[in-house]
Amino acid sequence: MIYKTFKDKKISALGLGCMRLPTIDGKDSLIDKQKTAELVDFAFKNGINYFDTAWGYHGGNSESVMGEVLKNYPRDAFYLASKFPGYDTSNMQKVKEIFPRQLEKCQVEYFDFYMFHNVCESNIDGYLSEEYGVGDYLLEQKKKGVIKHLGFSAHGNMNTLKRFLQKYGSEMEFCQLQINYLDWSFQNAKEKVELCKSYGIPVWVMEPVRGGKLTSMSNGMTSALSKLRPDESVVGWAFRFIQSIPEVVVTLSGMTNLEMLKQNIEIFSEDKPLNENEMTVLLETVQSELEKNTVPCTSCKYCVEACPMELNIPSLLKMYNEHAFSGGGFIVPMRMSAIPDGKKPSACIGCRACEALCPQTIKISEVFSDFVKILK
Repeated sequence: MIYKTFKDKKISALGLGCMRLPTIDGKDSLIDKQKTAELVDFAFKNGINYFDTAWGYHGGNSESVMGEVLKNYPRDAFYLASKFPGYDTSNMQKVKEIFPRQLEKCQVEYFDFYMFHNVCESNIDGYLSEEYGVGDYLLEQKKKGVIKHLGFSAHGNMNTLKRFLQKYGSEMEFCQLQINYLDWSFQNAKEKVELCKSYGIPVWVMEPVRGGKLTSMSNGMTSALSKLRPDESVVGWAFRFIQSIPEVVVTLSGMTNLEMLKQNIEIFSEDKPLNENEMTVLLETVQSELEKNTVPCTSCKYCVEACPMELNIPSLLKMYNEHAFSGGGFIVPMRMSAIPDGKKPSACIGCRACEALCPQTIKISEVFSDFVKILK
């Protein structure tokens, strides 16, 4: 197992994400405790010492199950991370109730790592609010030693991250971001890593294989990459990409079964970052795939000038591309929920004034009509 140094800690480069634990009969809230215990034991025996859970995972049961399983190991043998559930803004006023309950559920006296969960457009105002005092409370727990290291996870856009860091940047010790070779562009992951770097904040990675979606490369991608590393697996390419980002400390993976766990542990038995040529080929191949399956918007913004509804057309098209190409997910609907109804794709009146100015001849009104349908 590769280990990374974070302050005085030696952390396994591969962490076990506890959002996709084994379940019974496919029911997300019904965790298979025996299989989870087997996974954790195998992880321990093979060098994994970082476990990431959260209040809302598995219908609220992940923390409790992980607490039961981890109590069988010495407390100083593992690092446990959890998060304040501000993704649900109704929780903002409950931080003093929720945090102690999380400690009880996890059966620990402190969290090694704790985060503001999912800083995004729909909750940034709540996280920054003095009225709710979420930040003040968590910083107080850090001073007391109940939180050893305080950070945040984020799916928000660059402007949202900048707002958060303007207030809390000096206090944040790590940031958990969705990073993979697809989101390097889709979610501006590259720029987010650079932003964190400017604050001296190391990065934790979530969704390195995008919930398993990156395990199904097209034949074109597989062919191009296998010429460079014939023995590298599809999953291996995803993790080697992450290993090529020097700011990354921990890479989390939700490993549901022993087969996945063994495969990932094998990959993380050695550090094999991509060289410059391999990185170039990978990203160019990804871009080629995107161009085949997405709307070719270049963000020239000519369309914006012509739109009588003053829609941010390039931004909406980017979200359409991400949602359509990746087959759905929660991120785009989450972002859309923060946009006023009058600025959503549904506000398009189909006048086609934008299309008359589009250099790429995109049928924007038709794309927005499709967007409305797939978001339902």
